[in-house]
Amino acid sequence: MRLILSRKGFDSSAGGCPSPILPDGRLLSLPIPDTQSDICYRDVQLQGQSIAKWVNNLTGKPRFAQQGAHLDPDLREDALPNRHQEWHGILGQHGAAQSHLMNESVDCGDLFLFFGLFRPIEMVKRRWRFVPGVPARHVIWGWLQIDSIVSVDSLAPNALPWTRYHPHHRYPPDPTNTLYLARQSLTLNGQPTPHRGFGIFNDLSSGRTLSHPEHRTPSDWILPLCFAPRPDEPALSYHRNPSRWQIGKTGCSLRAAARGQEFVLGKQATKKSLPWIERLFN
Repeated sequence: MRLILSRKGFDSSAGGCPSPILPDGRLLSLPIPDTQSDICYRDVQLQGQSIAKWVNNLTGKPRFAQQGAHLDPDLREDALPNRHQEWHGILGQHGAAQSHLMNESVDCGDLFLFFGLFRPIEMVKRRWRFVPGVPARHVIWGWLQIDSIVSVDSLAPNALPWTRYHPHHRYPPDPTNTLYLARQSLTLNGQPTPHRGFGIFNDLSSGRTLSHPEHRTPSDWILPLCFAPRPDEPALSYHRNPSRWQIGKTGCSLRAAARGQEFVLGKQATKKSLPWIERLFN
């Protein structure tokens, strides 16, 4: 099994601001804008409530929620009403990011951990705003374990009808356009777990924050030693320059890449990271 740290959701370049940490501690990853998508922000829900007000208030654009939203990965059943009965977690990828996943031999059984930029919010005078003085942090907010990998261009017209709402079905022909379909249940080290094969984490507990707690820059990460570069396999992809790493006795610091979506960890390092992965679900 390989672990992929996958950057998804709002940030300064896509959406213009972080995703919110709600006052009750819940994480709401905001999908990036997509002019080709049939899904608008106002259509996306959190426990029956449209995310429109959060999006409009936090971006400072009153009509932002009328734009198309790239709901991808799609991990919450309640994000859209009237789901197909066969719906389950799904991720789309294409272009350079998909080519990178292919070059890193990402395959069925591998595990995506999705992270994004988050910042706490509060309501003031009936409007949502980011809490002043609290910095944005990179936070792990969801997961998807791969059950199958599907080339969109190769799909028969009547195949996988439950996926047809997904924004990657709106793309022009592209040999890299790919769907990753989730397992129904999560397996770690060949052993079944009580967890679904996809989903979201509800809060910041269990060490889900990647950003160093003492640094203001969200891309300064603190990671367990299992992520440290190893002599027997390449380091975390996009981070193979040794100058990015500082190795301590109990953990390692990483200056995370500002660009790139998919950071792939080798099989041996992933195996050593299993106790850390298991703690994320506790």
